[in-house]
Amino acid sequence: MNGLHLIADLHDCRCPAQRLLDVSWLESYCVDACQQHGLTVVGQLFHPFTDAQGAAAGVTGTVVLAESHLAIHTWPEVSGVTLDVYVCNFSGDNSCRAQALFDEMIATFDPTRLEKQAVARGQLQPTAR
Repeated sequence: MNGLHLIADLHDCRCPAQRLLDVSWLESYCVDACQQHGLTVVGQLFHPFTDAQGAAAGVTGTVVLAESHLAIHTWPEVSGVTLDVYVCNFSGDNSCRAQALFDEMIATFDPTRLEKQAVARGQLQPTAR
């Protein structure tokens, strides 16, 4: 399970506000970005939310990767995005691909304030039987 987990909270994003509401654009962008950075898409699910009046209210999406996943949640009411990219390094080191994807996505949403973490995930030791 040796891998890299990248997590970010993007605040006051300066991207066009519609990007945080448009489920079709977000899904297409996320899938394309994963592929462009050499990651293997095996599935995706994006869900749009609505408020009490039925107006668009954000999107949650996940791209399932052979290497692990990308998850995104948009918060248009505060121009925010939460971002999660995890890759395992089972068949090779995917850390550079994950970092490039993460950096591109942050640039795309253009936050005025950013909180981010990188967590190196450890290797499991075989269990004695």
